[in-house]
Formats: sequence, structure tokens, C-alpha cells
Amino acid sequence: MPDPQAIGLAPASVSTGAGAIASGPRKRKHRYSILTRRDKVVLFLMVGIPTALTIIFIWLPTLASILLSFTNYQGIGGITAANIVGLKNYQFLATGYVLFWPAVAHNLMWLLFFVFIASPIGIFFAVLLDREIRGSRFYQNIFYFPVVLSLAVVGFIWELQYAPDGFIDSALGLTSQNNAIDWLGNPSLNIWAVLVAASWRHVGYIMVLYLAGLKSVDPTLREAAAIDGASEFQSFVRVIFPVMAPINIVIVVVTVIESLRAFDLAFIINQGTNGLELLSTLITNNSISEASLIGFGSSIAVVLLVISLVPIVLYLSRVMGSASE
Repeated sequence: MPDPQAIGLAPASVSTGAGAIASGPRKRKHRYSILTRRDKVVLFLMVGIPTALTIIFIWLPTLASILLSFTNYQGIGGITAANIVGLKNYQFLATGYVLFWPAVAHNLMWLLFFVFIASPIGIFFAVLLDREIRGSRFYQNIFYFPVVLSLAVVGFIWELQYAPDGFIDSALGLTSQNNAIDWLGNPSLNIWAVLVAASWRHVGYIMVLYLAGLKSVDPTLREAAAIDGASEFQSFVRVIFPVMAPINIVIVVVTVIESLRAFDLAFIINQGTNGLELLSTLITNNSISEASLIGFGSSIAVVLLVISLVPIVLYLSRVMGSASE
């Protein structure tokens, strides 16, 4: 049989040229989504809504505060070009506002007290409770109980303790009104009294964080240190504490942030005045007051935001750096 191609004929199933390409069947590529409709709904509910709420209630007010800090806006009417004052709020804050630097000093005192007294006490309690002493679960609940209470309740409790006829003066034998110590009214004493009240809550928080980290430490490390003749203190300082580096960083960041955002106790006791001036109370007293200096109060908030970002950025850079290694 002669070859069809040899006589110029092509089989019916074979065609050439552009027409053949056009007339041939097309293969449709079907794209299948990995996420089902249910997955998309769950993703929207779990990620989309929290993201939208974060933007609305955190980032937009933050951006608004930054913009308002360059104005003298007092909350009446809209913002016009006449309200824009540039850096005058920041200049007055640094040179003319007499309460600013005392507030910075009080925040620094709060930080140092937490770093060198409250947090080490919390770590010490965590180390003791990690030894599985009798009643450790009971002690954990007792020390953690102040963390469960709101700061308003904590402030009310300590106001009763510091009252002229309260527990502290009674324990010191100062029962009469003449020789009672004015713990909360004396500007040279009230900051220390409030620091003790704030530490009562902070110690339990740090204890729980550090105790959770201690439970994850490999027990063979302690056994090896004990075999080498190390005491419990040497074992903690040279073995356990270095292994707890990630938890130590978290505790430092938490302590710094708690010190900077301190507000409730100082405001509950005397509205953040008379020796209890803090950056956070200055923001409230200037923004929500008779003068309603929202623009000036926003400048204080921006300063506090910048200071707060320093430990957060250091922590994130440390975490991301260790994750990339």
C-alpha cells in the first residue's frame, strides 16, 4: 500500500498549519485551591477580624496621637492649619514643663525597683517552688493570686494597709493619729509605698513565668552538675541560669514594659500627683482635664511610645536573630 504522505495525502487525523492548532482540542488547566470554603471562613474569623480590630483600636489611634502631637488641638471642633504648632509641644515638654522630668525619674525608679528587687524575688520564689517542697501548689496559688486581681482592687487593698489605722501602722505600733506615718500623702514616701504595692503583684507574675521555664530544663544538667560537686547555688548560676536565657530575656522585656506602662496604682491613690507623677498619668491629666490639652498630652504619649519601643525592638531582633541561625 502506498504511503499516504508520499502521494501528498495526509490522514484524516493528521492536520498541519495554524488551522490544525486552532482546530485541535485544548487542554484546560484546572487550578485547585488548597483552602476550602470552610478554611477561608475560619481564616477570616481567626486572622482577619483580630487584624482589623488591632488596626482600628491600636494602630489608628497611635497614628492619630502622633499627628495630634504636632498640634495644639483641645478637642473642640475640627483641626485647622491654625492648630499646627510643629515641635513646640516637644520643646515645651523638654524645657518648660516642670512635671516631665520628675515623671521620667519616677518611671526610672519604678524600673530599677522592679529589675533589682521585685523580679529577683519572683525568680527566687520560682527556684524554691521548683524543688517540689511540701505544699508547693498551695504556695504557687498564694503568690499568683495578686496577679488575678485587677490593679484597682490591688490599689484599694493597699490603701487600707497604708491607712493611719491600717495594718502597717498597727504593726509598727503607730496607732495614734499624731505619730502615724502618712504613707500615701507624703511626697517623699508615697512613691516607695506604691512600688511595694506594685511589686506584690509583679512578683507573682515573674514567679509563674520563671517556674514554667524551670520545668522545661533538662534534669540531667542538674545531675551532671551535682556529680561534678557543684552546690545548688553554683548549679543555678553556672548551669541553669545560662540555659534559661530565652526566659531571662522575656522577663527583662516584661519588667521594662510593666515599669513604663505603670499607671493604675498611682492614679487610683491620688490621680498621679503629689509625688506620684508618671509619664502615663501625665498623659491622662493633660488629655482628659479641664484644659483638655489633647495635642500636648499626645506628645507625652509619643515620647512614652518611643521609649517603650526600645526593649521591644531589642527583643524582636534577638528572637529573629536566634531563629535565623
